[in-house]
Amino acid sequence: MHLWLALGLMLVLVACAQTRGLEGNSKDGGGRDETQAQLPEYPKTENFLPLRVSATTPFDFYVDAKSVGVGNDGVVQYSVIAKSPDGTLNVSFEGMRCTERKFRVYAFGRPDNTWSEARSSPWQAIPADSRNAQRAVLYRDFFCPAGRIINTPEEGVQALRSGGHPRAMLSGF
Repeated sequence: MHLWLALGLMLVLVACAQTRGLEGNSKDGGGRDETQAQLPEYPKTENFLPLRVSATTPFDFYVDAKSVGVGNDGVVQYSVIAKSPDGTLNVSFEGMRCTERKFRVYAFGRPDNTWSEARSSPWQAIPADSRNAQRAVLYRDFFCPAGRIINTPEEGVQALRSGGHPRAMLSGF
């Protein structure tokens, strides 16, 4: 009887440990520790920094200056806002891995100015084409110039304010 109780307790502990690994600090496929992103304050218009993506896109893009962060895990985090021609805002909080040219979405903005965490958002390659071109521009010209991560959030914000990072000319995305 005690053996079954002990075995049952061990199974519960293993299940809890596996669930905790999925929710919080877990190892990703690259072997580095990755912590769950802390959602920033919802973006406010006064903190929007314009992001020139392409003359052919009908959307205006912005990055929320207050949301830019650089993690110890080598991920740049930021909120990006896409404004449609009719004024509709599409907001997302994302992460970017410079060494791997990948991104993921942590959360989407709701109409009531709150976040909805993404249920499943694996790391994906940043395409070099016009599909979601804002990510390629953020990678190449602002957050990962020449394939190297910015050192501080301030460095990323300064690059956005000045229209590009000084190392961006060396980048060959």
